[in-house]
Amino acid sequence: MDENSRKDNNFLTALKGLIIGGTMLVPGVSGGSMAMILGIYDRLISSVSSFMKSKKENLVFLVIFSLGGILGILLFANPLLQLIERYPMPMLYFFIGAVAGGIPLIVRQAGAKRLTWRIAGYVVLGLIAVSALGLLPPDLFNAENSTGATGFLLLLIAGFVTAAALVLPGISVSYLLLLLGLYDRTMNAISTLHLPFLLPLGIGLVLGIVLITRALERAMAAHPHPSYFIILGFLLGSVAEIFPGVPQGLALPVCAITFAAGFCAIFFLSRMEMKKEQHRG
Repeated sequence: MDENSRKDNNFLTALKGLIIGGTMLVPGVSGGSMAMILGIYDRLISSVSSFMKSKKENLVFLVIFSLGGILGILLFANPLLQLIERYPMPMLYFFIGAVAGGIPLIVRQAGAKRLTWRIAGYVVLGLIAVSALGLLPPDLFNAENSTGATGFLLLLIAGFVTAAALVLPGISVSYLLLLLGLYDRTMNAISTLHLPFLLPLGIGLVLGIVLITRALERAMAAHPHPSYFIILGFLLGSVAEIFPGVPQGLALPVCAITFAAGFCAIFFLSRMEMKKEQHRG
């Protein structure tokens, strides 16, 4: 790879990190979802799960991506949240458009030539999996009244489960923590650096990320059709979570414009990713 190509790749990586960081705090929008529709998801998975195979290359990629993500959080997270608070329906349609704009790239990565009943079944399976999260018993992993080894184990398992929300597209970390009955306690523990709570949760989180990314990398390499289309189902399930209803009156053209803007922005970036892959090939 020549110097110009390397700079272009680094710029795209930083730009995608910027977008993901800026949107990951939006309710119902997961970082994994944005990584998938931006075409950087599989690269992130392989960089974490196979880090030791190309330590320098993976480290440079992860550092550039992380710096872009941190900058995105600092620059765009609060303005985006304020926009959503003031103009909820148009902004949520923007994100729905962004998901729609990323679908062609996901289909291309899956290597599917035509739609079949089996592929549709994989998508439905992903939809069902995301929907089933809402059936979890409230406070399932709430260890507030548990002490000693039992409380430690519950938080360890909760951290492992939360890792799935970080790694898998379509699952919001904040939403999952709410379902587990741990959102308030986690936010409080972070603000007060309460290590007896954060340590087991963090160990479970790191362990979950390593194991899940390795399993995902193998699945996407050995079984691309099921893997990518189940993930597409996750994404569509996340759209159902943020869907604000059908706009009425003047809101209709405004939402149509923001949907188109989200679609075009991600579709343009996806085209850049496709061209980059063709250039590599």
